[in-house]
Amino acid sequence: MARKKYDGVIEVVRYDPEGKISQVRIYERRGPTYSDRVLISRAELLQRLHSGKKFAVGSREELMASTFKISSEVRLAGSRSQEVIVSGGATSAERDNLQDVPLF
Repeated sequence: MARKKYDGVIEVVRYDPEGKISQVRIYERRGPTYSDRVLISRAELLQRLHSGKKFAVGSREELMASTFKISSEVRLAGSRSQEVIVSGGATSAERDNLQDVPLF
């Protein structure tokens, strides 16, 4: 089975008091490898998802360079005016929900 290539892997998340994503820490794909950790805002993540970039939730494997344990794919849910960012089997379209992603 071929491994899916993602444009970024989300490692940790921070939510604001309303339950929306405030920031995420990601590794961005740079050719055949990934960048160091990068912090991006919810607006930047939304912009990248709208432009067709694929993101996953995962964690970096120790001492394995750009190898990740991917747990689920990130997707947009809800209407365009009430858009939320979810992952995995999350069915809640009321607020952002990246399942099993540690908080920072």
